[in-house]
Amino acid sequence: MRLTLTTPALALSLALCLAGTALQPLAARERAWTVPASTGVIGVDHAQLDPAFWVRQLADPDRVILDSDAIAAQNTRLHQLDKSIHDLAALQDTLDRAQVSGWIEALSRRPSKALFDERGKPVAKATLDEVVDSINLGAVPERQDTRYGLVVHRAALRTFPTSLRVFSSDDDHDIDRFQESALFPGDPVVVAHESRDGQWWFVVNPRYAAWVEKRFVALGSQEQVLGYGRKAPYRVVTGARAATVFTQEEPGVSELQLDMGLRVPVLADWPVGKAVNGQDGYTSHVIELPVRNDDGSLRFAPALLPRREPSQDHYLPLSGRNLIEQGFKFLGERYGWGHSYNGRDCSGFVSEIYRSMGVELPRNTSDQAVSPALNRIALSDKDSRERRLQIARELQVGDLVYIPGHVMMVIGQLDGEPYVIHDTTGLSFAGADGKTVRAKTNGVTVSPLTPLLFNGKQTYVDRMTNIQRIRP
Repeated sequence: MRLTLTTPALALSLALCLAGTALQPLAARERAWTVPASTGVIGVDHAQLDPAFWVRQLADPDRVILDSDAIAAQNTRLHQLDKSIHDLAALQDTLDRAQVSGWIEALSRRPSKALFDERGKPVAKATLDEVVDSINLGAVPERQDTRYGLVVHRAALRTFPTSLRVFSSDDDHDIDRFQESALFPGDPVVVAHESRDGQWWFVVNPRYAAWVEKRFVALGSQEQVLGYGRKAPYRVVTGARAATVFTQEEPGVSELQLDMGLRVPVLADWPVGKAVNGQDGYTSHVIELPVRNDDGSLRFAPALLPRREPSQDHYLPLSGRNLIEQGFKFLGERYGWGHSYNGRDCSGFVSEIYRSMGVELPRNTSDQAVSPALNRIALSDKDSRERRLQIARELQVGDLVYIPGHVMMVIGQLDGEPYVIHDTTGLSFAGADGKTVRAKTNGVTVSPLTPLLFNGKQTYVDRMTNIQRIRP
C-alpha cells in the first residue's frame, strides 16, 4: 500500500495496511472462531501455512485462468485506460516546465504534520526546510530533452531527494513517511529533474514517479531503454528473489538481487566454453543486465544467473496453483512499507505475485482497486452486510479484496469462509473471551477474512470497497 504523505486518507490508510489498533470487539458475529495456541492467529493452524493445503482444495488447480494472449490484451488495456500508468513511449522528445513541475509537486509537498526521526526526536523545521529546498524546483528549465534510463540495482523511490527517515510518531521505527516504492534492475524511467545537490533524480516509471539516487540509473537512448524489456529469449524470476553470482571483473552485476517476476534477457548465442566475467557459464544462464558507466551512461554486460536460482524461460501460467504457491513464497517475510527492509507492502506483494505470471497491476491500492482494466466488483455504503457476506463467500482464488488502504489475495474457502494471504503489520480479532486480540504479524500472513476487525463497529467485510478479478 502506498499513498503520499500529505494525502487526507493517510491516517486511515496506515491504520488498515497496518491493520488497525485499539479495536473493540463486535457484539455479534456469524460464527464462533477459535484462536489456536500454536499460531495465536484466529482460524489458522500450522497445516494452513503450507501452500499444498490450499492447492488440495482446488478441483482443477492447473486450469489456466487467462492465457498469454488474454494477459497481453489486459496489459494493453491497462496502459490505455488506467490513468495511474505512465506511457513513456508516448512522451514528447522534449518536456516542458509545467509537465515536470506538475509531476514533482504532486508528490513532494511539504509535510503538514509533525514528524520524528529515528531517535524519536521531532524533526526540526530547519531540517524540513532543507529537504523541501533540495527539490530545486526553480531550476526546472522551460524545456528539456526527454532523457531515458534503466535502473541497474534495486533502488528506493522517495518522496523527497533524501535518505532521511521520518516517522509519524516518536515510537514508530518502521513506517518511513518519505519512502514511496522501489524500482528494480531493468526498470525503464524518464529522468525529469535533478536535486540541488546533484545526487538524486526525479524519475517517471510506468507505475510511479518519485526521487531515486542517480547512481542507480544509467542513461541511454529511448530504443535501448524501452527495448530492453522486449528482448528475447529471457528468464523470469519465479522465486521470492534470485541473485547473480559474485564477480570481481564486473562489480555492477555481482550478486545482484532480482525480485519475483523480473524478466531478464538471455544471451542464448554466448559461445560454449567462453568465460563470463572469469567463470565458465555452463552451470548458469548467461543473462544480460544494464550497467552504469562512470559517466552515467548505459551499457549492457553479461552476468551469470545460476541454474539453481528459481527462474523459467517463460512467465508462469496464471492458475490457482501458481497464485497460491507464488504468494506463499513470501510467507513470513517482514512487512516493508514502500518496499523497505528489502521486502514489500500489501500492494507490492500482490503485484509481484501477478508479475511472475506476466500480469501488470498499478502500484498503489487506491489505483489497483478501481483500475478499469480489471474485472471490478464495486461496493458502496448501500450494500447490506448480507450481500457483502454473500460476495465474500463466493470469492475465488486470486481475487484481490480491497478495504481502505489495504489489499488481500484470496487463497480459498474453508467451510464457506474465505481465507486470504496478505502483507500486513498486524491483525485484530475477538478472542475466546470476547476481548480484542492484536496479533502483530508484521509480515506476509495467512488469515480468514470475515472475523478481522476494522474498528469497534465494523469488520473488514463491512469495509470492502472493491473486488478485482483477473479473469475472463
